[in-house]
Amino acid sequence: MLSAALAPHCASPSALVSASAHPSQASARQAAHLRSAAMIGGASALPSACPPAQLHRDLPAPTPARTRAETSPAAAAAASASAAAPAAGADARGGDALTALNPVVAGLAASRTAQLTDAARALKAQGVPLIELAAGEPDFDTPKEIVEAGVEALRQGFTRYAPNQGNLELRAAICEKLKTENGLTYAPEDVVVTNGAKQAIFQAVMATSGPGDEVIIPAPYWVSYPEMARLVGATPVILPTTTADSFLLSPTALHSALSPASRLLILCSPSNPTGAVYSPEQLQELAEVVAQHPRLLVLADEIYEHIIYPPAQHVSFAALPGMWQRTLTVNGFSKAFAMTGWRLGYLAAPKPFAAACNRIQSQTTSGASSIAQKAAMAAFQLGPHGGATVAAMVDAFRRRRDMLVARLESIPGVKLAVPQGAFYLFPDVSSFYGRSGPGFGPITDSESMCRYLLERGQVALVPGEAFGAPECIRISYAASDEVLLEAMDRIEKAISEIE
Repeated sequence: MLSAALAPHCASPSALVSASAHPSQASARQAAHLRSAAMIGGASALPSACPPAQLHRDLPAPTPARTRAETSPAAAAAASASAAAPAAGADARGGDALTALNPVVAGLAASRTAQLTDAARALKAQGVPLIELAAGEPDFDTPKEIVEAGVEALRQGFTRYAPNQGNLELRAAICEKLKTENGLTYAPEDVVVTNGAKQAIFQAVMATSGPGDEVIIPAPYWVSYPEMARLVGATPVILPTTTADSFLLSPTALHSALSPASRLLILCSPSNPTGAVYSPEQLQELAEVVAQHPRLLVLADEIYEHIIYPPAQHVSFAALPGMWQRTLTVNGFSKAFAMTGWRLGYLAAPKPFAAACNRIQSQTTSGASSIAQKAAMAAFQLGPHGGATVAAMVDAFRRRRDMLVARLESIPGVKLAVPQGAFYLFPDVSSFYGRSGPGFGPITDSESMCRYLLERGQVALVPGEAFGAPECIRISYAASDEVLLEAMDRIEKAISEIE
């Protein structure tokens, strides 16, 4: 049952619907809860029996992405002046003087993927027969060799603070990995071990960019890139790509977007959310554009490098001619080694940038978990590219991808660029916008499409608005074959009922 634990201020459990009903038989009350939960925040923000209107009033609006046309100095100045003017009777920092927030934080959008994942898991915990395909993590357990290394670290007493920059043995192992697998040469002092790759990305953005700088972000993008740029006072410049061009940024589009203010280009290959992979030739063409701008750096997010499907191949941007000194490479252990909960990533970069990131870390979180670092050593011992253990996971992901691609391509009106890596599908469902779902009403965008699929089919997905692509939805296929087949049955049925 949908529990009042999801919403401490709402109706009693007796007012809630039984979760044993088939999705097509869900009551109007449960449908309302599911519709609202799709776009709401974490579990503590999920009223299980509150009026839908109240739920939608409480929903934080996503921060709109800005394109080159919206980032002119005049527009920026006008926005700054508007933001700086307090309302009558309000504190100069906005709102009540006691509870006023830093204006940068007050305008920060919450991670939509985290919101939806938390909401879906809360509903499942209360017995709703929900299929959750919103999370960005492998469904496999951490390999046993890695787990045993973590347990042994506990037994041996490796439970104290680790060095801020990371254990020397792990940084040396990372250097060896980068040399043998990526063709990159770094010294241990060029590497910073972080509490997850997300921290490495944020520290890289903070170390390199600030007010007056532009951070160039191809869309669709990982949800946190634009907000990280805003957090450090930089301006995110969004460069849209489409299904037709396989979601790959063209050199022409990049060249047209760059200006003297351009400071950092963020590239993610394989991509979250699209699974797109740049070929070596495409990366070289982008590198030639980057080389024309003396102060432009590149943040290469390579967290999905091992989850790639031949004939696609991974190439590190820093390995391209002339790009080592311009590139901050981020990677980690969460995706390929199924270690999301261990929270361990790393950054490799020229010494000035690595040192800056190390300083930031020293004043925020300090070093990463000593236990996770010992476990990471075992991950490297599985063999090149993760050895047979990671290869088996990648084979399973490829099989699931092929299965879902065939199903999606059979649905009239759905457009799809077949992903070459990661474990996401990003279909274009915009042909259904302007139509209505039974008992739901108009479907106007990807957020309403995801609400409809949650209510009608009880499948939790992520709307493309979160990734700067409102025409699409993200489907994670990090789930068992049986779960994915059931999810596709529900999705196909729900879409077929759209009028």
